[in-house]
Amino acid sequence: MRILVTGGAGFIGSWYVRTLLDGGYLGYEQAEVTVLDKLTYAGNRGNLPERHERLTFVQGDICDLPLLLDLLPGHDAVVHFAAESHVDRSIDDAAAFVTTNVVGTQQLMEACRRTGVRRVVHVSTDEVYGSIESGSWTEEWPLAPNSPYAASKAGSDLIARAYWHTHGLDVSITRCSNNYGPYQHPEKLIPLFVTNLLAGEPVPLYGDGSNIREWLHVSDHCAAIHLVLTKGRAGAVYNIGGGNERTNRQITDVLLQLCDAPPELVRLVADRKGHDLRYSLDDSKIRDELGYAPAVPFEEGLAATVAWYRENPQWWAPKDRTGVAG
Repeated sequence: MRILVTGGAGFIGSWYVRTLLDGGYLGYEQAEVTVLDKLTYAGNRGNLPERHERLTFVQGDICDLPLLLDLLPGHDAVVHFAAESHVDRSIDDAAAFVTTNVVGTQQLMEACRRTGVRRVVHVSTDEVYGSIESGSWTEEWPLAPNSPYAASKAGSDLIARAYWHTHGLDVSITRCSNNYGPYQHPEKLIPLFVTNLLAGEPVPLYGDGSNIREWLHVSDHCAAIHLVLTKGRAGAVYNIGGGNERTNRQITDVLLQLCDAPPELVRLVADRKGHDLRYSLDDSKIRDELGYAPAVPFEEGLAATVAWYRENPQWWAPKDRTGVAG
């Protein structure tokens, strides 16, 4: 078994790759892994083993069709993580998001079509659904993205679906809730706040902190993705939730405690443009159909995440911790 993982040096992709190389997925203990990553600011070669007999690392862009056509032959499947993913950056400059997320996905699907690599898992986000005041989104919910980032991911979902419907690629799409865990770039809410608090710096909280997100440990997300890879249906969409809804204010209060930081470090800042109020996924489909269930309790996972950042300042200390998140 040979798997190409795009964006495999990023936060979620690298967790999936490390688990594959560690033999963490039944039946894939000897899988060979090719990582394709552009190594933008959010990609870190240090997130992966420097050398491993079953790992091949290629620095490159998913928009580079000739590279993809050269790289893909011989692979059995593709897990597609590569994406621009930060909402704030998409508000400031949407072009890179459209290029990487939409055009890049199209180029990847086209390369798979031409080279005969049929099995693809396209990793997406709950943000394509927009915002929901009550209840939870099912996979049949209309797409109504509100940020340029979310719109670009919705576009990539539709491109992936079109290659399934038109060309018969064996494509499955996953949409996850907010991830957290070690190795996440300090631009997202939890690592930004943790690293700032550990450094004794203020944390910027949007608005009054009432925005609600559903949280999922990265290990549970990757386990679900692998279930979809091995058991998911072609053309199907699978929501992957964690069932842990918290306001950003609640997350901030817990992080203050875990970091032994004073509440005076919290700074309320002007709200994000078009800030979605609440995300919530109905993930009964993947639970009933594929047997998914998250394994990491949120309180334990969050405490372990803070401990990892505390114990690994060399990983995050040089990084840019400016901005706001949430």
